[in-house]
Amino acid sequence: MSPRVHGVLDYLFAALFLLAPSLLDFHDDAAMLSAYVVGGALLSLSLLTRYPLGVLRLVPFPVHGGIEMVAALALVALPWLAGFQNASPERDFFVGTGIVLFGLWATTDYKSAEVDKADARDRQVRTEATATGSRAGNVGRAA
Repeated sequence: MSPRVHGVLDYLFAALFLLAPSLLDFHDDAAMLSAYVVGGALLSLSLLTRYPLGVLRLVPFPVHGGIEMVAALALVALPWLAGFQNASPERDFFVGTGIVLFGLWATTDYKSAEVDKADARDRQVRTEATATGSRAGNVGRAA
């Protein structure tokens, strides 16, 4: 999966977590709080990631991937860690989204955003070198 598609899914996933307590009528306080914290964390990570839809672009995309892998595993365990394993809809939501996030992690090419950045930097250097060479060539011809 490309970094751009991954970014779109990241923002949708964050929105899902932020809306889930209302949309799915969560009754457990720990599950509600967990959904808001996870949604905020996903939104923050997306805004900070160095990929096409990132805003501040401080977190390298491969690091983003590592965080998501850990988050996917944590989401599956969270109902038991936070004590809402008996709250069936809430438990199922977290386990299900953890599995989906793991699939997203497994199908994303985390190196391509860094390669795209390096390619853009190389194109810029070549363009600048060509422009400099053209000016140098013109100076030589004018003499």
